[in-house]
Amino acid sequence: MRNVLAIVFLLLGVYSASAQSGKITGNVQDEKMQMPIVYANVTLVNTAIGATTDVNGDFTLNNVPVGSYKLKITAIGYTSFSQSIEVSANETVTIGTVNLKEDTEVLNEVVVQNSRANKFTKEKSVTVAKMDLKDIENPQVYNVISSTVLEEQIVTNFDDALKNAPGIDKLWESTGRGSDGAGYYSLRGFSVQPTMVNGLPALTNGSPDPANIESIEVIKGPSGTLFGSSLISYGGLINLNTKQPFYGYKGQVSYTGGSYGLNRVTADVNALLSDEKQIAMRVNTAYHTQNSFQDAGFRKSFFVAPSLAYQVNDKLSFHINTEFYTGKSTNQTMLFLDRGTELRVHNLDELGYDHKRSYTSNDLYIETPSYSLQGQMRYKINDQWTSQTAYSRSSAKSEGIYSYIYEITRYTPMTEGVVFQRYFNDQNSETLGTDIQQNFIGEFNIGSVKNKMVVGLDYFNQTVINNGSGYVSNGMIYIGDDLAGFNQNVLGVTDASQYTDDTGVLTHAGSYALLANTSANISKSSQEIYSAYASDVVYILPQLSAMASLRVDHFSNDEYNQTVLSPKFGIVYQPILDKVSLFANYMDGFSNVGFASDQIEGQEVVRSFDPEHATQLEFGTKLNLLDGKLAATFSYYDINVKDMVYSITQDAVDPNIAYNTINLQNGEQESKGFEASVIANPFKGFNIIAGYSYNDSKLVEGDADFMGRRPESAGPQNLANLWASYKFTGGTLNGFGLGFGGNYASENKIFNRNLGGTFALDSYTVLNASVFYGNEDFRLGLKLDNIANKEYYKGWSTISPQMLRSISANFTYMF
Repeated sequence: MRNVLAIVFLLLGVYSASAQSGKITGNVQDEKMQMPIVYANVTLVNTAIGATTDVNGDFTLNNVPVGSYKLKITAIGYTSFSQSIEVSANETVTIGTVNLKEDTEVLNEVVVQNSRANKFTKEKSVTVAKMDLKDIENPQVYNVISSTVLEEQIVTNFDDALKNAPGIDKLWESTGRGSDGAGYYSLRGFSVQPTMVNGLPALTNGSPDPANIESIEVIKGPSGTLFGSSLISYGGLINLNTKQPFYGYKGQVSYTGGSYGLNRVTADVNALLSDEKQIAMRVNTAYHTQNSFQDAGFRKSFFVAPSLAYQVNDKLSFHINTEFYTGKSTNQTMLFLDRGTELRVHNLDELGYDHKRSYTSNDLYIETPSYSLQGQMRYKINDQWTSQTAYSRSSAKSEGIYSYIYEITRYTPMTEGVVFQRYFNDQNSETLGTDIQQNFIGEFNIGSVKNKMVVGLDYFNQTVINNGSGYVSNGMIYIGDDLAGFNQNVLGVTDASQYTDDTGVLTHAGSYALLANTSANISKSSQEIYSAYASDVVYILPQLSAMASLRVDHFSNDEYNQTVLSPKFGIVYQPILDKVSLFANYMDGFSNVGFASDQIEGQEVVRSFDPEHATQLEFGTKLNLLDGKLAATFSYYDINVKDMVYSITQDAVDPNIAYNTINLQNGEQESKGFEASVIANPFKGFNIIAGYSYNDSKLVEGDADFMGRRPESAGPQNLANLWASYKFTGGTLNGFGLGFGGNYASENKIFNRNLGGTFALDSYTVLNASVFYGNEDFRLGLKLDNIANKEYYKGWSTISPQMLRSISANFTYMF
C-alpha cells in the first residue's frame, strides 16, 4: 500500500504541474424529437481541437488550452450552432444540451478526429450500478474493454478480448455441453462464465461472438445485491454491452484472414426506417471458420444480431436487441487428470505431452445453436424519475458429440508414462431462460442533498431439458517412453506394426454406432427466482457520497423454497472532484444451495441447506487525471465465503458404516488480493492499457483433500496485461499505427490436493504486435500473436494447450 500511495502522490504531482488546460462537455439533440444526434461535429473555430458526439449525443473536448474560443456544432440535415466559450485552467465548461433545428439544405459533413482523446477508457456505466454513475463516483471496481481495443487488436474470439482486463484468466475451454458449455474464467479466486448481456441474463453453451460487442464489463466482487446469484460468481461477473442503433446512416464490412485457415467476414449496418428519424435499425453479422493449430480440430459459426430503436416521443422509447448464433466445432483438447489417486506426473516436463496432438477427429463435433431476445421500454415519468421495463428470453442448445480424455493410469499395469481414455456422449439438451425486470431510476434532492436511486423488481426462470445419452469409452492414449510395454501389457498387442490404433480417427457414424447401446438420460429441471432490490447513492457533500443497497431474493423449484437478504454498502471521497477518489465497499454474494441427497447405508436421505454467503471488504483509489488522459484504479480486496456445501466419502466419517457420500455445510474459503489498472494517453496518438493482479486464495475449512490449499479454480496467483499503440497524426505517415503488448501469468496449480499432490503449469509470457492504417473510408491491419511461438497451457484439474504463433490480416471498408 505504501507503493500505491507513492504512485498516487506522484501522479498528483504530475497533474498539478501540467494542469494548464480545461475541458468542454455538452450534449446535442434534435430540437423537434428531443433525441440524441450521433456523429455531430464539435469544433473550436480556428483550432485543430474537435470531437464527434456518441450514441447518447454527448461530447467532450479534452486538453483545451486556457483562453477564449468560438464553439461550433454541425450535423448533416441541421442548422449549425455557435457559442463563445471561456476556458480556465483545470476547469470543466459544461454547455448543457444544444438543440439543433432541421435544415432543408444538407450541410457538408466535416469529420474531425480528436486523436488526443483517451480512446480506450469509458468514464461511466449504466449497468454496473443499474443507474447512470461515473466510474470515479462508484465504490465498486470494474474494468471496461471497448470495441476500439478489439478493432485495433483484430480480435476474432472472446477469449482474446478478455486478455485486456486485469485479474481474469481462462480456466476451461468452451465445451459446448448442455447447461454449462461456455468457457470458465478465474476472477478473484472463483470461476465465472459470461452469462449477462446489457445487464440481463443471456444464456450460451458456446463462446460469444465479438461482432456485436460495444464493450465488455468485468465487474469485480460478489455482486448478488443487484444481480442475484444464479448466473454470477463470488468473484464477480462478465457483462457484454451490445452495439445499439442510432439515428443516422452508417456501416462497415470487414474481412479477416489468417493462420490455420482463419476466414472471418463481418458487417455492421445502421439505417433510419422513418423520415421523422424516430425508428432506427442496426444489424451486426459474422461468419467465422478456422482450423486448429493441432493435428485435428475446427470451429465454424454464423452469427446475426438485428436490433431496433424507436423513439415514440420525448418521453417514451423502445429498444429491441436480438442475437442468433449457430456454432459447430470439435472439443478443444483438455487432458483430465485422475482425481482419485496420487498423481504420477506433476508438471509438463514429466508428462511429455506433444503440444500439437489433439487426440480427436474432425468427425467428433458438437453444435451449439442459441438465441437471445431483449426488449426494453423507457418512459420518462417526470424530471426526476424514469421507468425502465426489460424483458429477456434466451435459449442455448447442445447437439452432437461431446468428448473428453480422462487419465486411467491407476487401472493399468504401467509403471512409466500416463494412460488416458476417451469418453463421449450424445448431447441433446436445451436451457431456457426468461427474465423480467421493472426498474424505477431517479435523480432527486431531499432538501439540499442529492440522491441517485434505483428501485427494482426481478423475475427469473430457468429450465433445463436433457435428452442426451449416457457415456461410452473408446480407445486409450499413452503418453510416455514405454510404448512397447503399453501395447503389450495394456492393449495385448505383441506386434505393434500390425496394430491399428482405435484411439484416433473416429467417424461420426462410428461414434453413434457405439452410442446405440446406451440409454437416454432424460430429465427436466426448473427454478424460479423472485427478487426486489433498492440502491441509493447519497451525495452528502459534493466530494463525499455513500451508497446503500439491499436485495431480497426468493428462490423456488419443484421441491425447495428459500429467501435470502443481500446488502451492499460503499463510500466515496473525492479530494479532487471528478479527478481523484478514495473508496471502500462492503459487498455480499450468495448461492441458493437448496437440497442435496446423501446415500447412507443404502438409504437416500434428502436434506436442505442454508444459502452460502460471500462477503467482500475492499478499499482503494480511482484516478481521472490530466483532462482524462490518465484513468487508473488501485484496490485491495478480501473475500470470505462461509457455509460452503461439500461432499465427503465414508473414510472421512466412519469406515465401519457403508456411507457412499454425505454432504456437509461448514466450508470456508478466503480470497484476497491487489489489483491495478491503468489506461493512459501520455501524448498525442499514444495509448496504453496496463493491468496487474495478485490473488491469495485458500480453503480454510472443508474437504480434507483441499484444506489449506489454493483452490484449483483460483488460476495463476499473478497476472499482468499490457497493450500500447501509437498512431501517427500528421505528416507522410498520417493514419499509420503500431501496437505491441502481451500477457504474463505466474505458475498455475491446476491440480492441488493433499491426496493427489500438485500439478503445476509453468509461468509464461506471450507477446503480440500489430501494424495498422486507417482513414475515414477504410482500415487495414496486420496482427502477429504469440510472437515467440510459446507453448503454454491453461487448466482447471485439466491440461489445455493454447494457440501457437498466428498471423491475421484485416480489411474494413466504412460507408
